[in-house]
Amino acid sequence: MSRPLARTTYLKIMMRDKMMFMPRRAFLLAAPAALITACSGAGNGGKAFADTAVTDFSGSEWRTLTEEEWKQRLDPLAFRVLREEATERAFTSPLNDEKRKGVFHCAGCDLAIFESDTKYNSGTGWPSFYDYIPGTLGFKEDNKLWMTRTEYHCARCGGHHGHVFNDGPAPTGLRYCNNGVALTFKPA
Repeated sequence: MSRPLARTTYLKIMMRDKMMFMPRRAFLLAAPAALITACSGAGNGGKAFADTAVTDFSGSEWRTLTEEEWKQRLDPLAFRVLREEATERAFTSPLNDEKRKGVFHCAGCDLAIFESDTKYNSGTGWPSFYDYIPGTLGFKEDNKLWMTRTEYHCARCGGHHGHVFNDGPAPTGLRYCNNGVALTFKPA
């Protein structure tokens, strides 16, 4: 009597508007590696956005700091997030629960980025905003997790802050999902 063939379970995966099928085992083996790569900044050579000049701040002294100078200025997690594009764990930032009136600043260079009245509870575990102060962010494409996302950085120092998604509230419909460690808060 012959042994029955093993049944392979396939997962339907939506990638760039195309339905793809992937064996469940392959997905389960690849997912942890992809997550580690995405959260470590390794998918981008470990380099922050600081090399990309934004017109208003291209001559900023913040863009000339060395890696060693950044390490002296920032705590280790803030350095990993701002300079190496890592991601902090969800629900670990006290700024996620910040409700006072004020302004959220870049933890790297103190540039004011978000007004408190644009902050809302997205339920994601990271401080989220539906809009930013004009001229304070730079954007680039991020392809680390089998999908294309839009990453944003401080326009002055190039520090990585997070990603923007199209699932936010009115009036913009956007969600700027920010690493809390990349921000400081100054009450009004």
